Amino acid sequence: MEFQELEIKGVWLIKPQRFGDSRGYFSETWKQQEFEEHVGKVNFIQDNESQSIYGVLRGLHLQRGEWSQAKLVRVSMGKVLDIAVDLRTGSPTRGKHVAVILSQEGGEQLFIPRGFAHGFIVLSDLAQFQYKVDNVYAPHSEMTIAFNDPDLGIDWILSPDEMLLSEKDKMGMWLKDVKSLEF
Repeated sequence: MEFQELEIKGVWLIKPQRFGDSRGYFSETWKQQEFEEHVGKVNFIQDNESQSIYGVLRGLHLQRGEWSQAKLVRVSMGKVLDIAVDLRTGSPTRGKHVAVILSQEGGEQLFIPRGFAHGFIVLSDLAQFQYKVDNVYAPHSEMTIAFNDPDLGIDWILSPDEMLLSEKDKMGMWLKDVKSLEF
């Protein structure tokens, strides 16, 4: 596997090696020892999967306090633009984001540490999005940051009229209204 720390400390792009021929390919998508050597120890406790159609935007989500989550995300079918926004109190990159294209063709994965809001938008007809998390879902600690917050300046690639959002995602908070978060 190839590990590359991105411009925000703690966020990693991981590229598993693929072995292929005319029949297809084989890839090891998770190796705990190799992950810990590069990124550090993370105790993933659950795997999740979502499936979404073109234009679905999910995010920007996070859980606060003792319920915060680190995530290792990848796309097993299709293509998405994946976004991680640093919300760590005191971080020199607070309010900054990284944006990467994740696709089944590339096989890339993104590690997002605790203290980040996360979201993605589907760029293919259909996408399956898989992620490991290090904490359980706790709806009472959940928060949504507005995907279109001008202070974040995220280019979601698609125009607003192409986007499909849940009611929750339409009602996200502005970053300026988030005072302090514990992670």
